[in-house]
Amino acid sequence: MPHPAAYVHAIGTAVPAHDIHSAFIGWAGERLGDGRMRKLFDRMAARAGIGHRWSVLPKGPAGGSPVAPGGFYAAESVPGTAARMALYAEHAPELALAAIASLAQQAPLGAISHLVVASCTGFVAPGIDQIIARRLALAPSVERVLIGFMGCYAAVSALRTARHIIRSEPAARVLVVCVELSTLHLQDTPDIEPLLAMLQFGDGAAAALVTGTPGGLLLGVPFATTLPESGALIRWDITDTGFAMHLSGAVPARIAAGLADPDFARAATGNRAPAEIDGWAVHAGGRSILDAVEQALALPPDRLASARAVLADYGNMSSATLMFVLAAMLRGPRIDNGVALAFGPGLAAEGFGFSSV
Repeated sequence: MPHPAAYVHAIGTAVPAHDIHSAFIGWAGERLGDGRMRKLFDRMAARAGIGHRWSVLPKGPAGGSPVAPGGFYAAESVPGTAARMALYAEHAPELALAAIASLAQQAPLGAISHLVVASCTGFVAPGIDQIIARRLALAPSVERVLIGFMGCYAAVSALRTARHIIRSEPAARVLVVCVELSTLHLQDTPDIEPLLAMLQFGDGAAAALVTGTPGGLLLGVPFATTLPESGALIRWDITDTGFAMHLSGAVPARIAAGLADPDFARAATGNRAPAEIDGWAVHAGGRSILDAVEQALALPPDRLASARAVLADYGNMSSATLMFVLAAMLRGPRIDNGVALAFGPGLAAEGFGFSSV
């Protein structure tokens, strides 16, 4: 007997109200004492394909950014991890609930049986899954899964988990949430590579309803693979002053080289040839990463339009980003043979096939 199918019926999204992108660019430029490095940073920022990034951090007393006088990062010594985690415990549930409210406007959320939450930018116990469940007044019998610290491809893991649940319990109604507060982890450094990495990241949350009733997007077979000898290229280090993101400038070239290998390319597309795929939901990790995917797979320029639009409007929101791209594709033309693909620590590539119902 074939397993039941799983469907994403709708995706709700939410970002905070505070746009910090321009303020960060000015702040980062001041850290680069070498005029040549500052010019390089400004040139890279202009080419990043990002217009806005949003933060839960409150504006300063005069309405300024978190790096302006009176802002969270304006003190002589940067805030410690405890202060950052206190803000995570306060704001992550709120942003997640805003995304769930957006989802509820599109699909009825009654009788949720399972809750799957992905987040890598904070820790709190009781967990954010328990906080969300309590705030939603979900039944105590609701089964919860918390996916932590997997980074940008965690949305794939979360939706894959929902698919497995539906395939074993066809009547299940799974609420999937991704919430990331990357702007809690600003690092004060004079080095251009980490500043360029921080330039990519913003805060955001997304929520999806997955059931066995046909509708929305059919979740297809998941896949996963890794690029050998690339584990140090993307990583988080937990420090006394937050989580330090290391995103090597070599990542795009490494992805491009991997996708040029037919075996890796097949593994990273669920054993599909690029020409067969009519919908690409690629994690908007950065302009250069999207360029690497597009060029290595010889995709037409419009194939990654949804990912580039998400990058421009929100930046890289870690695990929530792919959900934003899928939300855009749910609103778009019919897709018969789609692929969702994300890269993250490892360096791993994870994804799944999907199609419109």
